Amino acid sequence: MIKYIASDLDGTLLHNGAQQLPEEIFDLIRALKSRGIHFIAASGRQYYNMYRMFEPVQNDISYIAENGSLCIHNHEIISRGVIDRDLGLRIIEASRQYDSCNCLVSCEDHCYTDSKDEHFISHILNTIKYDMIVVDDLKQIQKPFLKIAMCDFHTPDKLLPFFKNQFRSEIKVVTSGNIWVDFIAPNANKGQALSNLLSHLHLSASDGIAFGSVQVPSHGKPIILLSDRQTTGGYAKIATVASVDIPKVVQRKTDHKIHFRAITVQEAQELYLKEIKELDAMRNIIHQPCKEVLDCRLVAKRLMKLFE
Repeated sequence: MIKYIASDLDGTLLHNGAQQLPEEIFDLIRALKSRGIHFIAASGRQYYNMYRMFEPVQNDISYIAENGSLCIHNHEIISRGVIDRDLGLRIIEASRQYDSCNCLVSCEDHCYTDSKDEHFISHILNTIKYDMIVVDDLKQIQKPFLKIAMCDFHTPDKLLPFFKNQFRSEIKVVTSGNIWVDFIAPNANKGQALSNLLSHLHLSASDGIAFGSVQVPSHGKPIILLSDRQTTGGYAKIATVASVDIPKVVQRKTDHKIHFRAITVQEAQELYLKEIKELDAMRNIIHQPCKEVLDCRLVAKRLMKLFE
């Protein structure tokens, strides 16, 4: 039996840049509630923006905001993720090296920017309708950073590579829509926030199916669910394979044995970041020019030896 439905907003309930939900969504949420099914809105958006967006049913649902950095039910904060302040300050400083970048720092009560771009400020306040405060210097904000986001109206395709190359080994850097890049707190994501919320609501996490979920059918042989999985229901879920190990799993043959070891969510995240760091190091070595190739004389000398 379905106990809850969690849905993203932009690209799922909101299409083509829409900032208002269709009226029928509210009727659907009311119908779900009448059947004992709880609705959870999950988004990279600000909590207060989401709360106003769901106004007709705003007190009947739960919220996962800021891409999982803030989870709220009945106006109570269930969990929050915080970006290390020193790291956050370095990210803000890096944004100043990118000419067309507008930086937005999200805290619990408001979001902040020190951008002087009037178009960006109007877009946030009047189009997206965030509770945003314009400050002289983002580095002066003393409140915990829940999320940091970068916006580029002009060359958004350059935004992700610029920041990912610098910070991918320290923090998760993801695209959010067409013109945004988000920095997600290492101890927060939508999946972890959903898990925290379900625990608070006394609902089983097995009711929702994540990528890499391990279910046990009646015959007792575990199955690992990947891209073709269902979204909810099914058999009991006993575990979830860490993202870093999914590539290893999918390369195993049907007659190969797989051994599992229990780890925490934090350990899984640390392993993922470690792998990213190692891959970056390998990439740098591979792309490093070879001295012999660059020096034609060295190449010529080596070739001459072949004909001696």
